[in-house]
Amino acid sequence: MKVAFQNIFRFFFLSVFVVTAFLAACAGKDTPTEAYKRLYAAVKSKDTESIKRQLSQKTISLAEMSGQRFNKTNEQVFENGMTATTFSDTLPPMRDERVKDNMGALEVWNSKDKKWEDVPFVFEDGAWKLAIGEGFAGTYERPGMGRDFREKEAANAVSNSNVIIVPPNANLAGNRPANSK
Repeated sequence: MKVAFQNIFRFFFLSVFVVTAFLAACAGKDTPTEAYKRLYAAVKSKDTESIKRQLSQKTISLAEMSGQRFNKTNEQVFENGMTATTFSDTLPPMRDERVKDNMGALEVWNSKDKKWEDVPFVFEDGAWKLAIGEGFAGTYERPGMGRDFREKEAANAVSNSNVIIVPPNANLAGNRPANSK
């Protein structure tokens, strides 16, 4: 009887340990996709402080500077979460999450403009956060080209046209053909 009780106790202890470890591992796995879902939920709840928690420090600084320049309140500046993809009534489709070091990107459907938007993220303070400010500061490093860009590039190659496809957020001055002014 004593052996049976010990086996039950060990099984119970091991089961609790495994479940706890699994839940801890799942809780600690943050991704740009999860970060976007949190941002979208915060925007829909119209909670400015929750929205700000989903933004990098550089993005918050950029937004506050923009608000001062255009005489807008914090609520007005942060209401859409710094991306037009949150205008969608329901969580928009997402695809092609890419991560390299502490930089990430996720393509999100922009229903207003009817196109895929490559949304930048940075891993900051233990979580993924929207990184619009890093793009303006020149510190964002794209973790690879998005699927939308790659598909357009492939279609351009197949059609053999002379259309130049410029990567999103590219330095346009550096992408001009040599004979143009």
